[in-house]
Amino acid sequence: MTMNGYDAVLLVSFGGPEGPGDVLPFLRNVTRGRGIPDERLAEVAEHYYHFGGISPINQWCREVLEAIRKEFRISGIDLPIYWGNRNWPPMLVDAVTQMTGDGVKRALALCTSAYGSYSSCRQYVEDINAARAAVGDTAPAIDKVRHFFDHPGFVGGFAEQLKRSLGQIEDQSRTRVVFTAHSIPSVAEECSGPEGARYSDQVNEAAALVAGQAGWAGPIDVVWQSRSGPPSMPWLAPDINDHLKVLAGEGVDTVVVSPVGFLSDHIEVLWDLDNEAKDTAAELGLRYLRAGTPEVADIVGMFRDLVAERVQGAPLQRLGKLPVWDPTVEGCCPARRPPAPEKHRSR
Repeated sequence: MTMNGYDAVLLVSFGGPEGPGDVLPFLRNVTRGRGIPDERLAEVAEHYYHFGGISPINQWCREVLEAIRKEFRISGIDLPIYWGNRNWPPMLVDAVTQMTGDGVKRALALCTSAYGSYSSCRQYVEDINAARAAVGDTAPAIDKVRHFFDHPGFVGGFAEQLKRSLGQIEDQSRTRVVFTAHSIPSVAEECSGPEGARYSDQVNEAAALVAGQAGWAGPIDVVWQSRSGPPSMPWLAPDINDHLKVLAGEGVDTVVVSPVGFLSDHIEVLWDLDNEAKDTAAELGLRYLRAGTPEVADIVGMFRDLVAERVQGAPLQRLGKLPVWDPTVEGCCPARRPPAPEKHRSR
């Protein structure tokens, strides 16, 4: 069946290892073409070994796929759903090969990244196109859905988790809510489109929307995590660990951290926030609460809406004021990456 020219949906994620033996091969995939020695990758591998060498993201994708198939049936979206990862099986090229064999001509890609920047948008498109090129001329056309950092399901999912954490604090007078997202090189945060909108603008808008929907009227901060690359390369700052020191000096006694830059609790969240930042807060004498990422049901409802916009002509569901656009247009999210490895691009 074809719906508004589409005959399939493709879930595209980053991928992650599912056992200790997968970790180094996975990291080699992530950094392929950059000449990163195994000694350097071994340092990052320790983050995975800390959790048994297993990233939660593939299991999260399986849960999303199962739930979204049910949601599609309820919503009348009669399209098959495929799944392909950028860096670990099931690989994108295998998904595109299967789609081609099944006769798919045009698919809509749901990518597990909400924002616009090179690594969170354009690189997904490049990897999709590389998989299509590897399959050949018979590969289906694949369009990526729009950025969704201001979708009600995204905002509401984070707001509900933030409310749960805030509910654990009796006296909130010295509490600070801190939102985190992935740091990127300052030169790379542009995302071209009508009127333009920077990555940091998008994160700030999402944070404000989440705080408002959670009913939090106190101060909020947007900070960054998972920086890598040479010290000479400016990245978005401040880093969360540095910011915790500032907050302790200002008399804050409780910090609630919401990882608004991420859809799920994968290794990047678990290691950087639940280990490193938590330890920093403990050293500073700060009470530290880490709000969760959205429930699968919130993500699935959002994905349904994003697909319905394209295949059923449903109205855009969004809460923000920044411009949105088709992220597949030429020039969107230009490739302005640093030469060093992005060690943290691991899920």
